[in-house]
Amino acid sequence: MCGIIGYIGKKEASPILISGLRRLEYRGYDSAGVSVWNGRDLVNVKRTGRISVLSDAIDEKRPVGSLGIAHTRWATHGAPSEENAHPHSDCSGKVAVVHNGIIENFVSLKKSLLSEGHKFISETDTEVIAHMIEKYMKVEDFESAVVSTLKLLEGAYGLVAISADEPDKIIVAKKGSPLVIGIGDGEYFVASDTSAILDHTKNVIYLDDGEVGVVESGGYRVFNLHDNSVADKMIEEVSANMDAIEKGGFDTFMLKEIFEQPESIVNAMRGHITEGGSVVKFGGLEGHEKRLSEINRVIIVACGTSFHAGLVARWMMEELVKIPVEVEYASEFRYRNPIVDENCFVIAISQSGETADTLAALKLAKERGAFTYGVCNVVGSSIARAVDAGAYLHAGPEISVASTKAFTSQITVLALLSVYFAQQFGKINKNEAHKILSHLEQIPNKVKEYLENVKDVEEIAKEFYNATNILYLGRGANFPVALEGALKMKELSYIHAEGCPAAEMKHGPIALIDKEMPVIFIATKDSTYDKIVSNIQEVKARGGRVIAIATVGDNYLETLVEHVIYVPETIEIFSPLLNVIPMQLLAYYITTMKGHDVDKPRNLAKSVTVE
Repeated sequence: MCGIIGYIGKKEASPILISGLRRLEYRGYDSAGVSVWNGRDLVNVKRTGRISVLSDAIDEKRPVGSLGIAHTRWATHGAPSEENAHPHSDCSGKVAVVHNGIIENFVSLKKSLLSEGHKFISETDTEVIAHMIEKYMKVEDFESAVVSTLKLLEGAYGLVAISADEPDKIIVAKKGSPLVIGIGDGEYFVASDTSAILDHTKNVIYLDDGEVGVVESGGYRVFNLHDNSVADKMIEEVSANMDAIEKGGFDTFMLKEIFEQPESIVNAMRGHITEGGSVVKFGGLEGHEKRLSEINRVIIVACGTSFHAGLVARWMMEELVKIPVEVEYASEFRYRNPIVDENCFVIAISQSGETADTLAALKLAKERGAFTYGVCNVVGSSIARAVDAGAYLHAGPEISVASTKAFTSQITVLALLSVYFAQQFGKINKNEAHKILSHLEQIPNKVKEYLENVKDVEEIAKEFYNATNILYLGRGANFPVALEGALKMKELSYIHAEGCPAAEMKHGPIALIDKEMPVIFIATKDSTYDKIVSNIQEVKARGGRVIAIATVGDNYLETLVEHVIYVPETIEIFSPLLNVIPMQLLAYYITTMKGHDVDKPRNLAKSVTVE
């Protein structure tokens, strides 16, 4: 949530900053701003709305200079406004700060600063930082003033600051919110996401929590905030390319990412299936076999779409591994006293690898001795660096705020992990594993086959895009898919949608059903099929309008429901990978028909790095 970019070098900063903000807009888009040193002063330009509004304002009065910072905001403290937009300044206008995260003690700090005569113009926690730096710069240099300020801050931050008194440097600091330093040819960049700087460099260093970086045109240095020790940072090369974060001929990023799923599922499997398709391998778990043999419980922590992937994983693991699996909202897990010990295998799932609640839950599990495992998409992310082992999705950048390809990639990795544990614990042999994995390897082609003809979903969307409520029902492995379908619909189209187990419909949601209400059943051929058909009959008896996701060849449902969407056949354990695709498309088409921005839904941001 929120995007940061900074530049120091020989080029004009403003175009670089605006270009970077465009790459980061999916992380926050209610306001944006830049601060550029023009040789005399820091020139600040801030606007509410999208980056295009800020870009137009800068075109009218472009601040010229080769040092600058910029930010695109997702509001936390204070409504979207120019006053609350970043960068924030001090009383003198000589300090500019951009910040991701939340400063938990900002109220007490602000009260103290007000008593000393400081004047505030925003409602944000970030402005406090600029005034604190101003206060300390009365007796210290810029770097020392930032360090003194950081030592008083409680909470999370990815922070970047510049000063008109020392316009030859950018100071950055990280605690719980991602920041990287990009290394160019005689120029340097700072950013909250590597996508912002890939136009200019692929060489980066990732800051760790508690580190401060001083970036100058001639180089950089990184040190530990608490003991001032030098941090020896490794330069890493980012593998992503610019083509991956362009729309590639599609109208939206979301549609592009839906149609990328045949490839992204293959990428999630790549390197894990060995010995002719009969053994699963996870390089990060090699050498931990003894520790893993002592595992007696799996706990999955995640939020949002990743939580739904975890629910699918629970079904798969308990089916194949015969081990207890708990799936917890990370935001709840961290605020109770969960029973976790050294015999627990804790899986943290996060597309960005920066989800604040998931990261905090992970740290709690580590403190209690659990073996921790990360399932992330972003290389070098905080969760990826914090866990004992992990697997990357290799799905490529996911720009649309609503997750699609990351969800199916997460399920794919977790399915492989389930087979891995089943083999490690002796629950299945090589022949059984080969049969299971052969079905998984067929999924990408089946997704591709389905995506070649999606007109039926578009036609259904035309009929129901004015609905005010939609109910999604599924059972077993597909109950989480019902939850995911409802989430996609509500976050994109702003239609109220609810997902629940089909059998639970009778315990409340059935009261909502009338002749205007679409009810979407996941009714593919599996162990719960007959029960689902009975549930469909219950809805029909109350006048509900039923849409069924069905297996190709199941003509019976056409006599029972209003609309049928057919998906290719697979074994039950992998059916969520196919059944979720029409859910994604239905939300997409309804949203575009309603005229909403499908890539940037209101009030949402891609990476939730605050509580």
